Amino acid sequence: MPTPQQPIGSRFGAADTAADVVSGIDLSGKVAIVTGGHSGIGAETTRALRAAGATVVVPVRDPDRARAMLAGIDGVEVEQLDLIDPASVDAFAERFLASGRPLHMLVNSAGIMNVPLHRDARGYESHFATNHLGHFQLAARLWPALRRAEGARVVAVSAWAHRLSPVVFDDPQFERRDYDPWLGYGQSKTANILFALALDQRGEADGIRGFSLHPGSIVGTNLSRWSTPEQLKALGVIDDDGVPVIDPDSGRKTAAQGASTSVWCATSPQLDGLGGVYCESNEVSPLVPLQDVADLLTRGETPIGVVSHAVDPAAAERLWALSERLMGSAI
Repeated sequence: MPTPQQPIGSRFGAADTAADVVSGIDLSGKVAIVTGGHSGIGAETTRALRAAGATVVVPVRDPDRARAMLAGIDGVEVEQLDLIDPASVDAFAERFLASGRPLHMLVNSAGIMNVPLHRDARGYESHFATNHLGHFQLAARLWPALRRAEGARVVAVSAWAHRLSPVVFDDPQFERRDYDPWLGYGQSKTANILFALALDQRGEADGIRGFSLHPGSIVGTNLSRWSTPEQLKALGVIDDDGVPVIDPDSGRKTAAQGASTSVWCATSPQLDGLGGVYCESNEVSPLVPLQDVADLLTRGETPIGVVSHAVDPAAAERLWALSERLMGSAI
């Protein structure tokens, strides 16, 4: 059955911030984990959830650096986690489960983009391993805590770049095809959406719902460090002087605006009873035909909506099976 990719009439829009969408929501007693929650939209997600009363755990590769970056946000728990290292994922999950706490919100915000070809110790391509498989393993290991919450949400931060590539099941690791960093990134962003869809199908009976989203195009974060100024200008996110373009209606946002959809997916009562949907600008996105991304950008248009290869239930099930095989175990 296709996902219900129909807007629901959210009262928030593209210019709203993470603080705006969580205003009036009391998260006291709730526990959230935000990967990448120390920088960019992840830090703004952490800030908003913490301000609403949630306990926020931020697992990162470099805890000391993260603590320094989060110094202005009181009460955040920083933990060690390297998404590309299966042993590190397991160790973090074991520590969290040992605390006995429920997990109400898992926001998978960490990621890499447009990086040169790199493989992890298993030989897996780095975008797929970091953006998708590490988060898949994390959710799998934390499943008992998600179930314990009796109402949990898993939020996968994807991107409009899912249009660039479906999951190429015959060669997901670029072993037999030429590597292109944008195709690697795009494939991993499609995987994020399919992951949320398949997770929602498995978790609904236990009160665990999955969501995915495009936060907007945001520069000045770690995500863009591998992109050249020429590439960023071609995407329309910086001007000829290198100044970030801020135009929320066209998807070019500040970090606080970009984080709003993550926080909306994690907390909004409007999404009660829904799951498996892809969202952007604090709304459920429409299903749209696949269009040429380069042509859209040349015309100054930003791709909106979700395309069919990213919400195909058969592809979601196929990805789930592949991910379990690559991870070496099942939920």
